[in-house]
Amino acid sequence: MDKRIYLCLAHMSGKEQDFIKEAFDTNWVVPLGPNVNAFEEELKHFVGRNKEVVALSAGTAAIHLALIQLGVQAGDEVICQSFTFCASANPVNYQGATPVFVDSEEDTWNMSPTLLEEAVRDRIAKTGKKPKAIIPVHLYGMPAKIDEICAIAARYDIPVLEDAAEALGSEFMGRKCGTFGQFGVLSFNGNKMITTSGGGALIVPNEEAKKKTMFYATQAREPFPYYQHEKIGYNYRMSNICAGIGRGQMTVLNEHIAHHRRIHELYKLAFADVDGIELKSNPDERFNANYWLSTILIDKNVTGFDYEELRIALDAKGIETRPLWKPMHLQPIFANSPRYVDGTAEKLFNRGLCIPAGPCVTDEDAAYIVREIKKCMKK
Repeated sequence: MDKRIYLCLAHMSGKEQDFIKEAFDTNWVVPLGPNVNAFEEELKHFVGRNKEVVALSAGTAAIHLALIQLGVQAGDEVICQSFTFCASANPVNYQGATPVFVDSEEDTWNMSPTLLEEAVRDRIAKTGKKPKAIIPVHLYGMPAKIDEICAIAARYDIPVLEDAAEALGSEFMGRKCGTFGQFGVLSFNGNKMITTSGGGALIVPNEEAKKKTMFYATQAREPFPYYQHEKIGYNYRMSNICAGIGRGQMTVLNEHIAHHRRIHELYKLAFADVDGIELKSNPDERFNANYWLSTILIDKNVTGFDYEELRIALDAKGIETRPLWKPMHLQPIFANSPRYVDGTAEKLFNRGLCIPAGPCVTDEDAAYIVREIKKCMKK
């Protein structure tokens, strides 16, 4: 195959240029502006549940601003999912707090409710105070067991900050991911379900929280005619140009979600009779993943190759793949962080691979990818 097949390449609707041109024509090229306001309204309508949404420079910024509003500070602990990207945990350190890592369960690959409760109880026993927040992640667009996680959080009166950066459009029991916790986080990075080139958003419970988020995101300027600052603020707001891209992307969001799910179904059919390759799918009817990335587990004893050997072989055939996230409790930067693990995330990391699923992946591409994987098995 002449072309290279990427994991999740950005796909433009064609309408992005209209919103960007409008921003240039009206000289709204700075942060904030009509596109930002409109993009936030469109996102608010999409996620539902009477939530408010604030468009920001990154999903990481969204996590950071949520932690600030939850009062997380030096000396506090925040429970984080270990099996995820580092951006889920890094903002905890920005606040001088300590991330406490919890392993995954096998049904969803997300935070284990059993280990979560064990961690909460043990941290209270060891430190004399409860963790300040819980950050579950909907990994690769697969909803976590968010009902069980929120029930545990409610039992101990700990707020939930839901990382739905990879799960725009994913649903649990018909409800959009990112709307279960006190705060929810979205990402519009270049390879996500939709993109604003970079960017993210914070889903907040009400108008008051929206105002507070915007306050911290615009350098915490107090309402004086001169510049007065009584709190530390940040330059985290989304630009009107980037929001224009987002508005164009919103016109194809549902199309993108449907496409990812279709590609996953093609893989599901193709791998149904293939021993040694397990495609990750919804555990039951409560889960409705967006399948941001399709993911497989490889049984080397059956296939004769591991994920790295397959990654190299597919790369040579023009197919981009990626190992699953290396768990945070195995990262050198978090070597001294408390962890409650049972080996699940480490096992997944040692067996898994992400395969292309984005809006530019065609049915023919998916068939080619499957053929090349099967060829490796024959060898």
